[in-house]
Amino acid sequence: MLLAIDCGNTNTVFSIWDGQTFLATWRTSTETQRTADQYYVWLKTLMTFQEVEADITEVIISSTVPRVVFNLRVFADRYFNTRPLVVGKPDCLLPVDVRVDQGTAVGPDRLVNTVAGYDLYGGDLILVDFGTATTFDVVAKDGAYIGGVIAPGVNLSLQALHEAAAALPHVDISKPQQVIGTNTVACMQSGVFWGYVGLVREICDRIRAERDRKMRVISTGGLAPLFQQSVDLFDEFEDDLTMHGLTVIHDYNKKAE
Repeated sequence: MLLAIDCGNTNTVFSIWDGQTFLATWRTSTETQRTADQYYVWLKTLMTFQEVEADITEVIISSTVPRVVFNLRVFADRYFNTRPLVVGKPDCLLPVDVRVDQGTAVGPDRLVNTVAGYDLYGGDLILVDFGTATTFDVVAKDGAYIGGVIAPGVNLSLQALHEAAAALPHVDISKPQQVIGTNTVACMQSGVFWGYVGLVREICDRIRAERDRKMRVISTGGLAPLFQQSVDLFDEFEDDLTMHGLTVIHDYNKKAE
């Protein structure tokens, strides 16, 4: 079975794939000091608690935090006796082209999402990922990654407001009852929520105009359901977009052996 690991700036997700479905998915905070042994104790404990029986023989990793990759490699080698595929490394092949400026390093998560989006929906896509950063990835008709946009994440914006302005509290993001806030929290929630609605809509409109074609907009990431259910911004929502992409990349590399 395959263990797919998606390491982001805030959280790291582990999913076990049996070739047809994900048997289980777990999430932990991303910590650069976590050792291979700690990863295994954490994962084994959860597998035992949830009675998940899985003979893991292969591992694939996507990480936006380079410092954690070494310990994840040791984790895969020591406990599953396998050399993991690491997205972005030369030995990990991609089923799509990457067409950006020469020398530009594209985040592995963005490449994985591109692969997943193309596999699920075909080309001419805008993939909006609500993570630590809010990213927009543009997928060409033939599935190639051709660039995108990076904006501050929703929670990052709220945190910056709280830390930079002494009078402003920390608040959770939610859709406000009305645009005009009548207290500080409501004002902040309205500004962030409707601000990001405007940001997403404007950027997607400009990408479509620049590409001069219809493009489907797919959302993913932790806060995507909030915006998906509240406003008409997206054509589809994919909760497991990155994990699906990791299984596609793994399968592509196995067939290429």
